[in-house]
Amino acid sequence: MGAANVGLKHLAVIEWDSHSCKNIRENQQHGMRLVKDWPLIEGDVRDVNFSQWAGSADLVFGGPPCQPFSIGGKQAGRLDDRDMFPQAVRAVREIHPRAFVLENVKGIMGPKFTNYVNYIRLQLAYPEIARKRDENQEQHFRRLQEAHSSNCDPEPAYQVQTHILNAANYGVPQKRERVFMVGFRRDVQAKWSLPVATHSKAALIHDKLEGDYWDRHGVAKSKRPAAQLRLDDLDLDIACTAKPWMTTRDAIADLGEPGHSEFSNHIYQPGARVYPGHTGSLLDMPAKTLKAGGHGVPGGENMVVLDSGDVRYFTVRESARLQTFPDQYGFYGSWTENMRQLGNAVPCKLAQKVVSSVVDSIRPSA
Repeated sequence: MGAANVGLKHLAVIEWDSHSCKNIRENQQHGMRLVKDWPLIEGDVRDVNFSQWAGSADLVFGGPPCQPFSIGGKQAGRLDDRDMFPQAVRAVREIHPRAFVLENVKGIMGPKFTNYVNYIRLQLAYPEIARKRDENQEQHFRRLQEAHSSNCDPEPAYQVQTHILNAANYGVPQKRERVFMVGFRRDVQAKWSLPVATHSKAALIHDKLEGDYWDRHGVAKSKRPAAQLRLDDLDLDIACTAKPWMTTRDAIADLGEPGHSEFSNHIYQPGARVYPGHTGSLLDMPAKTLKAGGHGVPGGENMVVLDSGDVRYFTVRESARLQTFPDQYGFYGSWTENMRQLGNAVPCKLAQKVVSSVVDSIRPSA
């Protein structure tokens, strides 16, 4: 959706999860603008022949499953059957796009996966040096390293950069740190840099201390939390030039109480409770990272702390707001299933920022 907002035409959208595909199809049938023309392919990405889009696709983008690398999982990495980075590399090799954007959890940058990330980066830089049938990953890695250190072999086919971005710094009402691997084909000669952060914590604190944050939301002075910082403690250059971080309250205040709203998917979900280490998101800060699930650790994270001090689960519509999905996009499964999809998603606004910067770098000059 972020790419669609940039104005890109999708040649294929590949997704194996039937519930996610059902939601896309339902929205297509309802004429939802951003998805209505998507050529949706439901199936295993390992069965897809990417070469059919060779020469016609400018950009490959997507998020290989994060579960093999998430700190909330077993962190089996490349030994996890859900690791689809080999398929992402294959897509780049077979399509040979002008650029690619891949997204994953911050956990992949941990020391446990350093060698594997370096292996992925080298495969993306030299996609034509494919793994041989009789070659294991370690042997292939060494061959790529030798090619990279040699002056005799061809230059990398792609220039690859890896960055960690916090979605809150780009206007998303959620503290969500994600890794982006961005690559440009050598002949494109792109001059790309990270999209400039537009929002900051310092500006939010300034807005609370000197701005109209509390008045805008009608929060009585007696209900306002005590200020923990003074203006003297802030970087006023940042506070005065950036926009404030978007808070949970900013995102959901106009929805009203669950079940008493004209907004779809804004239904109360019972059963929320606090337990050690999982206390929900504060209303007046960006939300914690939404997790892909409804109970256990994900359920403990996917809660909001109300002004009364009580907690409840985020509704599906509130969660969609935190992920910056448009209100026009409907969700048609169960709360648990939709929360899983939302927890796995890239915030639309963050995707738009990154993809837009990449498109600007590869667009031919006028």
